[in-house]
Amino acid sequence: MIKLLWRFFLLVVLAAGFAWIADRPGTLTIRWLGREIEMSFIRGVVVAVLCVIAIWFVWSVFRRLWSSPQAVGRYWAYRKNRKGYESLSRGIIAAGAGDATAAAKHAAIAGNSLLDEPLVNVLAAQAAQLKGDRASVKRIFEAMTKSPDTEALGLRGLFSDARQSGDMAAARRHAERALALNPRLSWASGAVLQLQSAARDWPAAAATLSQQIKSGLMPTAEGNRKHAAVLAAQALASEDGDKPRALDLALKAHKLDPALVPAALAAARVLISQVSTRKASKILKETWLLSPHPDIAELQAHLIPGDGPEARYDRVRELLKEHKGGLEGSVALARAAASAKHWDVAREALAPWLADRPQARICALMADIEEAEGDKGRAREWLSRALTAPRDPIWVSDGVASPRWTPVSPVSGEIVPCEWKAPFEMPEIAEPAATIRPPEPQQAPPPPPPPQEAPPKSLEAPKMVIHQRPPDDPGLPEDFDAPQVPARRSLPADG
Repeated sequence: MIKLLWRFFLLVVLAAGFAWIADRPGTLTIRWLGREIEMSFIRGVVVAVLCVIAIWFVWSVFRRLWSSPQAVGRYWAYRKNRKGYESLSRGIIAAGAGDATAAAKHAAIAGNSLLDEPLVNVLAAQAAQLKGDRASVKRIFEAMTKSPDTEALGLRGLFSDARQSGDMAAARRHAERALALNPRLSWASGAVLQLQSAARDWPAAAATLSQQIKSGLMPTAEGNRKHAAVLAAQALASEDGDKPRALDLALKAHKLDPALVPAALAAARVLISQVSTRKASKILKETWLLSPHPDIAELQAHLIPGDGPEARYDRVRELLKEHKGGLEGSVALARAAASAKHWDVAREALAPWLADRPQARICALMADIEEAEGDKGRAREWLSRALTAPRDPIWVSDGVASPRWTPVSPVSGEIVPCEWKAPFEMPEIAEPAATIRPPEPQQAPPPPPPPQEAPPKSLEAPKMVIHQRPPDDPGLPEDFDAPQVPARRSLPADG
């Protein structure tokens, strides 16, 4: 609309100009080379306009003829580039569809047409990967690392190829080079951290974690927890050889994550060896409030080496004043009370956890209590229940149970600190072996017993126990006095 108005305005101006000239007639005389040309002024203006148009037309034709070779070259270059980009687009589609032959064909065409296009190398690498030509893939990615525009992409390709081939040293080199090139590359930072943690290179892993937190690649809270786990692992590794360094690392880890049990235990053990029992007790109590654990209660009980069971019992009671600790607190109190022979206190501490199916360690503690109080039949009953009881808590990381704490997941190799909890109960595929009985005389089969719910089975293989008498039979006094009866073995109090 604006262009139309502008053209109309120009026509109006031209018409007004010609009308103004027509209203003012005159004569135009031109003398040139001995000749004289005379014409009206309006005619001279028209001739001048026509001459200007003719000169502009001739100049345009001359310019086109002069630049025609370059125009032809640009035309053919345009056609070549268009063909190359079409092949590049089709090749990327073919690679995404898994057509290795078409992807390689279009990659070759695009490579001949587009010499400086980085996506051509990407398409060629994808085509070689689809064909399984690892040598070509490596060669292409190495060529990409020589260009600043594609260096990071080439390093990532080399890292993936090295990891697939199992060359972890080369994979770590490529990832570290990419991370030095751009500290905000999340894949490079994550890969470097994973390889460092898998190799137990804790100082390097701690530095990488600090860089991730600083770059914003990891939330501060999560980064502090992982950093604390790495420092705790360093402290545990240095505890036997370099106690001052172990104490410094453990205290840093405890400051970052007060709920981390291994850090508190490492710091407390070193402090106890340095006769700093008050500071060690303070650290253990801080962690107990956040993460009750039996090792904390055990170390608190043995805070002063050489003390008797009564002193250890008092220290456990003092630990439980600020926080009962739930199940772990009850078990710790029961163990300390049983060690000090306060059987009524031990029984009272375990009473809230005896309903339904108590854990194996609780059953073992109850067996010790019953045996100490002289009820051997009840003790055997508790030992029998311990065989099929739910599993005791253990360190678990990514669903894998471990007797020791570790900061690295055994599944992914990433820093995933263990959790203290009961492992998952899983049903066994095979049926448990039947108890071997002596042959009996042939007789009519008895009626089938009523169906009963089978107790849940755990991951542990069932233990075969041959009883001398039924579990609920307390036996006779002479049975226990007879020398030929083997002594009964009880499970340890700690399950």
